[in-house]
Amino acid sequence: MTSTRSLVRRAALGVTAVTAALVLAACGSDGGSSDTGSSDTGSGTQPSAPTGAEDTAGAHNDQDVDFAQGMIPHHQQALQMARMAKSQASSAEVEDLASRIEKAQDPEIRTMSGWLEAWGEDVPSGMPGMDHGGHGDDSSGMPGMMGTEDMDQLMEASGHDFDTMFLTMMIEHHEGAVEMATTEKDEGRYGPAKKLADDIITAQTAEIEEMNKLLGKG
Repeated sequence: MTSTRSLVRRAALGVTAVTAALVLAACGSDGGSSDTGSSDTGSGTQPSAPTGAEDTAGAHNDQDVDFAQGMIPHHQQALQMARMAKSQASSAEVEDLASRIEKAQDPEIRTMSGWLEAWGEDVPSGMPGMDHGGHGDDSSGMPGMMGTEDMDQLMEASGHDFDTMFLTMMIEHHEGAVEMATTEKDEGRYGPAKKLADDIITAQTAEIEEMNKLLGKG
């Protein structure tokens, strides 16, 4: 009888111990879950940057790089054409237009070069695709770029012939720049680049209208 009671007592103690262990394990599990939740919450709120930080003014994408790397040589060719007008144009209106083009685009080249340097990208050092003629048909794939033959003909022209050729070529050149700038506005991310693209569209569209009037097409 005593042996039986002893066995019952041992069994009861064993059940109690198991129950206590299960309770402790459950508490430990709850604590772990709580800690994990706290950790998750912490990791969720840890970044101090605001939502959409990648869209801040400093963020840029491949289109922004393409825009700058394409527009720099595009502008450089426009400057080359504009500088010819100083000694070859016969019209004061053409000389004035060329001066304004140079005044606007030279600083823009420096600005875009600064972006590329800051992004660790290559800064174009020359005008690509200047190895064959044909309006806007050059290996760079940039719309409105003149080929070598076109530029040679413009360089050899003077007086009224220069004025007509300059205006005709610059209209096509500007139309190409507007096309490139429109792509940047639609697909770019970098705020200042998109703003510059908008400025280019506004300024060069107005200059296209002006040049068409000088050619008697307006």
